Amino acid sequence: MRFIRKTHYSQDINMFAHGGQVFWYSLLALLVLTAPLWVNRFLLGEFSQLFIYAIAGVGLMLLVGYTGLVSLGHAAFLAIGAYVHAWLLGQGVPWLVAISGATVFSAVIGALIGLPALRMTGLYLAVATLAFAVIVEQVIVHWESVTGGFGGMAVPQATFAGLQLESPMTFYFTCAAALLLSILAARNLLRTPTGRSMVAVRDSETSAQSMGVNIARTKTLAFAVSAAFAGLAGALFSHRIGYLAPDAFTLNTSIQLLLMVVVGGLGSLHGVLFGAIFIVLLPQGLAILRDNLPAAIGSIPGLEPGVFGLLLILFLIFEPDGLYGRWLKIRRYFEDFPLYRKATYKRQRRFLRTERLK
Repeated sequence: MRFIRKTHYSQDINMFAHGGQVFWYSLLALLVLTAPLWVNRFLLGEFSQLFIYAIAGVGLMLLVGYTGLVSLGHAAFLAIGAYVHAWLLGQGVPWLVAISGATVFSAVIGALIGLPALRMTGLYLAVATLAFAVIVEQVIVHWESVTGGFGGMAVPQATFAGLQLESPMTFYFTCAAALLLSILAARNLLRTPTGRSMVAVRDSETSAQSMGVNIARTKTLAFAVSAAFAGLAGALFSHRIGYLAPDAFTLNTSIQLLLMVVVGGLGSLHGVLFGAIFIVLLPQGLAILRDNLPAAIGSIPGLEPGVFGLLLILFLIFEPDGLYGRWLKIRRYFEDFPLYRKATYKRQRRFLRTERLK
């Protein structure tokens, strides 16, 4: 077991708690940088997809995991970022300006959606965000002069610093750099008073308000920041698929994003990466499974969304802390062995005194 002795106040705000984290994160960075040397073109594309999902997951984690606001319509922000980015590129706007514009526009739409959602929580908020996703889908379908409707919209080729983004290696490093900046931005946001306000709102709105937290401002900002990350992911996703169509941003996409943060572990940026790996590998596993199942089972329509929903329910019942929470429990088991107690992580419901008021 590692005991950290703090001898200076700066240790409380360091990015890494101890030298062990520096070593393992450096090793992970080395693997990411050298991946193009030892993986094929297909896996390089899958890794890029993983990074894109993780960027969207960072935004959704800030909203769901740290602010406690459930969203079933994040595919809409993904679509907004993708279409705005592609449209700006088609107008001759430079790539960096286009992706920045898509991110900012998504943030503005997120703030506008967050305002009427201030009075809703739980299931009602989830239904409201789902309705927003349906509205965005209908706008994409019927605004043919901009989006192409059902016919789709080709994403123009783009260059950045003289490099073609259509190159698998260039796109891979672009997505990796965007994910790194997203994680750093989210982690620093959570260490600010605004980030602490988000956590306070999640734990108890009544207690947060009694401590001077502006509930409306915090929720609106959470929606805006979350939508900004989703818009950035959507802009990168548009280059990943190359051609935009309404069926690329469906309810299934929103469920996948929500499943990613729940399965990965709510309230943890590490959980975003665990969840992204799970989400990217699961469709491949289901595709292999379909080939080996009887034809009557493998040809069932909607098998993938059904499996996603089932896994979400199972994680909520048996492992609400997600994959990252399970990893922490396994690590603690070996750290405390043989003194580990079976009831260490026994789940108990705790209520704040303010939550008992009616």
